[in-house]
Amino acid sequence: MSVIVDGKVVETAPRPGQCLRTFLRDTGHFGVKKGCDAGDCGACTVLLDGEPVHSCLIPAFRADGKAVTTVEGLATDHGLHPMQQAFLDAQAFQCGFCTAGMIVTCASLNQAQKKDLDAALKGNLCRCTGYRAIEDALLGRSHVEDVGAGEAFGRSLPAPAGPDVVRGQARYTFDTAIEGLLHIKLVRSPHAHARIIGIDKAAALAVPGVHAVLTHEDAPATLFSTARHEQNWMDPADTRVLDDTVRFIGQKVAAVVAESEAAAEEGCRRLVVDYEILPAAIHPEAAIAPGAPIIHAGRGSEHRIADVGRNIAAETHGEFGDVAAALASSAATYEGTFTTQRVQHAALETHGGLAWLDDDGTLTVRSSTQVPFLTRRALCEIFALAPDKVRVLCARVGGGFGGKQEMFVEDILALAALKTGRLVKLEFTREEQFIATSTRHPMRVTVRAGADKDGRLTALQLDVLSNTGAYGNHAGPVLFHACGESISVYNCPNKKVDGRAVYTNTVPAGAYRGYGLPQTTFAVEAAIDELALQLGIDPFEMRRRNIVRPGDPMLTPPGSDHSDVLYGSYGLDQCLDLVERAMAADTPAAELSDDWLTGDGIALTMIDTVPPDGHFADAAISLRDDGGFTLTVGTAEFGNGTSTVHRQIAATVLGTTVDRITLKQSDTAHGGHDTGAYGSTGTFVAGRATQAAAEALVERIKSFAADRWTVAPTECRIADNAVSCGTQRLSFASIASLGGGQLTASGNSQGTPRSVAFNVQGFRVAVNKHTGVVRILKSVQAADAGRVANPMQCRGQIEGGVAQSLGAALYEEIVIDDTGRVVNPRFRDYHLPSYADVPRTEVLFAATHDSIGPLGAKSMSESPYNPVAAALGNAIRAATGIRFTAVPFKPDRLFPQLQETFGG
Repeated sequence: MSVIVDGKVVETAPRPGQCLRTFLRDTGHFGVKKGCDAGDCGACTVLLDGEPVHSCLIPAFRADGKAVTTVEGLATDHGLHPMQQAFLDAQAFQCGFCTAGMIVTCASLNQAQKKDLDAALKGNLCRCTGYRAIEDALLGRSHVEDVGAGEAFGRSLPAPAGPDVVRGQARYTFDTAIEGLLHIKLVRSPHAHARIIGIDKAAALAVPGVHAVLTHEDAPATLFSTARHEQNWMDPADTRVLDDTVRFIGQKVAAVVAESEAAAEEGCRRLVVDYEILPAAIHPEAAIAPGAPIIHAGRGSEHRIADVGRNIAAETHGEFGDVAAALASSAATYEGTFTTQRVQHAALETHGGLAWLDDDGTLTVRSSTQVPFLTRRALCEIFALAPDKVRVLCARVGGGFGGKQEMFVEDILALAALKTGRLVKLEFTREEQFIATSTRHPMRVTVRAGADKDGRLTALQLDVLSNTGAYGNHAGPVLFHACGESISVYNCPNKKVDGRAVYTNTVPAGAYRGYGLPQTTFAVEAAIDELALQLGIDPFEMRRRNIVRPGDPMLTPPGSDHSDVLYGSYGLDQCLDLVERAMAADTPAAELSDDWLTGDGIALTMIDTVPPDGHFADAAISLRDDGGFTLTVGTAEFGNGTSTVHRQIAATVLGTTVDRITLKQSDTAHGGHDTGAYGSTGTFVAGRATQAAAEALVERIKSFAADRWTVAPTECRIADNAVSCGTQRLSFASIASLGGGQLTASGNSQGTPRSVAFNVQGFRVAVNKHTGVVRILKSVQAADAGRVANPMQCRGQIEGGVAQSLGAALYEEIVIDDTGRVVNPRFRDYHLPSYADVPRTEVLFAATHDSIGPLGAKSMSESPYNPVAAALGNAIRAATGIRFTAVPFKPDRLFPQLQETFGG
C-alpha cells in the first residue's frame, strides 16, 4: 500500500483488518490519538483527501493512493497552521488529548460550517474545557498576556507545553516507538461473585506468540487498595493483583502476555476458567440486609474494613446538640431523600502503561497516573522491592479527574515485567474503562433540616448510604468528605450524621472530581431552598443568614471541628453577591412558547483545599549555566495546569520570566516526594513547595553576590533577571559564569494548615412541561480561589467543571442490570456533553488573598463541579414547583411528575 501521510510517501502493508488509526501510529504519527475506537470521540480525526474522518473507523487499506493529513502535517516550514495558532492563542485545551483531532476538524471547516458549530463539532468530544476556549479559538479570540520579569503570577500566561500540544507533538503514555515489546490482555470475570476453582492454561499457551499466562497462582498474596493516599490506613486492604475470588463482572482473572495484541486476545479466548458461582448482592440495601452474602468473607478489621459481616467498608456516626428536639421545635422543617447515580470519569486517555527492567534490574513503569510516587510505594510493598529498585513516571496525562489516583494497571504491568523480563504494554479499551476501573460513588442521601422563624438553621441531619462497589478504594475518605463540608459550611447548633459505605458485587467506585460533595450538596442545598420557601425568605438571604464566616467553627459530627482548617481567605459573601448581581442583570430574552416554565436556582459549596491526614510535596530549583533555572517537582500534569502555575510561582519569586524556567516533573527518579495531584493540591501544596524552593534560591543568590561585593545579603535584591546592590549588578548568567552555576535550593510543603475555597453557582432554566426537556438559559459561577494564579487557566477549570457536572446532572449514567453487568460501556450509549450541549458559563472571581496558599492562591480544580446539580435542581424546582430528588434530570425521569401536575 502506498499512502501520502503529511506530505511524505509511506509504503507498507497494513495488518489484516487494521484500521487507519493504528496504521498511522505504527508509522510514528502519534498525534493521532485513541479515545474510543468506535468513532464517538474524534480524538483520532485526520483528513483523508482533505475530508475529516475518524481514522478508527476507516480500514487502513482504504487510504491506498490517497493523502492523509494528521495534526502534525498541518504546520508548514513557515510556522503553525492558522488553526493551530488560534488554539494556542486561546489556550483552547487543558489535558490536550482531544486537541489534535479537534484542531484537524476545525481546520477543515468552511465559513458556512463555522456558523453552525453545534453540528460541525458534534463528532469531537472534549472532557476538560467546557468548549468555551475552543469557541474562542474559532472566533479568533486571544487571552494570553505578555508580562515582564517577576510579574508572572496572577497573569494569563500560556501552558509551556502549548506549542507541542497544538502541533500534536506532546507525548502521552504510548506516544513512543518501541521495538520488541510484549502485549498484555486481560481475561475478565463474567460473574458478579464467584470462586475460581481451576484455570487450564494449556490452550492459551499453545497460541503462537503467547509468552505467559499469569493467574492468582503467580501473583503475590499481598492485600492492598487500588486507591492511592499518603496514609494507607485511609483505605481497606481488600485487593490482590490477581485474586482467586471475583467480586464483580469485569474483574481481572488472568493476564495473557504475547507478541501481539491479536495473539494475547486469542490466548484470552482459549483460557479455560472453572468457577464456583456464589450469591451476589447488587444493591446496597440488599447488601446490608440480614442474610446477605458476605462479599469479603475471611477479612476483617485488620484489613481496615469496618464491618465485614454487614458488608460495610466504612462508616461514620455522630451528633452534637439534639437534632430531634430541635426539629420538633422548629418553625419550618424539611425532610427528603435524594439519589445520585454512577458516573464515569471518561478521561479520553484510558488507563494504561509500559513496564520493563533496566540494565541494573530496576523495575520501571511509565503509566497514565496522577500519583507516581504513591504508586511506586505500593509496587515496592506488593512485590517486596527496595524503593531504589522501582521507578514510576508519567508523560503528559490525557485527563484524570481522580480516576487516575488509582492503581489499576501498574500492578499487573509490574507482575508481567518481573515474570517475563521483557518490556510489556497494557492499554485499556474504552469498554474496560467502563466495566473495570471506577465510577463516582452512587449515594442515597436523606436530609432533615429545620429553621426558626427568622430563617436561622436549628438542625441539620444527614443519613448517607454510599455504594462503594466490590472494593473499598476511597470508600471511607469519600464518605467522610461527603458528610463534611456540605454541612460544615452552615452554622447550626444541632447536627447529626450517619453514613455507611457499602460493598456490592458491582464495578468499584472511587475518587472523582468533588470527592463525595456533589452527592450530599445536592440534598443539603435543596433543603436550604425548601426552608427558605416555607419561610418566605429569598434563597440568597437564607444562605447569608446561615453561612460560616471568619472566626466561626466549621463543625461536622462526629466530633470533627476541622481544627487544621483555617480561613486563609474568605470570599463566600462576595461569591453570593456576584452571582446575585449577575442573575439579576438583563440578558437577551429567550423565545419560548407557553409550554416552557422558567426559574432561577442557586447553590453554594465549600471545599477543604487539601485532603486530610497527610499530603506532602518536595521541589528543587537550580541556576543553570545559561542564567535560566531548572525546577523539579513531582506533581503530574493532566490538564490541571500545574506545569503553568509552578513556572509562574518560580519566575515571580526569582524576578525572571517563565521562559527561563525549565520544568522537570512526574518522575520518581528525580528524587524527593510528592503525594500526588489530587484534591486540588497541585497548586496549593506542591506550589508552596516550589515557592519555598525559589525563595531559598533567592537567598543563596543574594549571599553569592554579597560575598563578591562584601556587603550584607539584606542589601541585595532580585529583579529583572539579575541581582543588584546599589549600583552594582550581576545578571543570573554572569553569576553562573562566576561559579554560581551550582546554586541549588529545595523546598517542601506538608499541606497543613489547610484553607477553604468557596463556589456559588446560579442557573436560569426553562423546562418544557409536556416533554421534560430542560434548557439552560443562563449559567453563572463565582469562585473564591484566593489570588487567582492564572485567570485564563482558572476560568477554563471552572467552565470545564461546570460542563462536566452538567453532563452528570442532565444525562450521564452508568446503567447496571440486576446481574451486576454494565449495560452501556461505551460513549455511544453514555451521553457525554458535546459542544452543542454546553451553555456558556459566566465566571466571576472574588477578590481575596489567601494567607496560607502560594503567593495568595488556593485550589480551584475540584470545587467548580460541586454546586452544579444542586443549583440546577433548585432552578427546576423554581420553574415547575416540583422537587425532583434524583439525578440525572433526564426528560423521561421528569415527564411523569410533570404530566401529573400539568397534564398532557
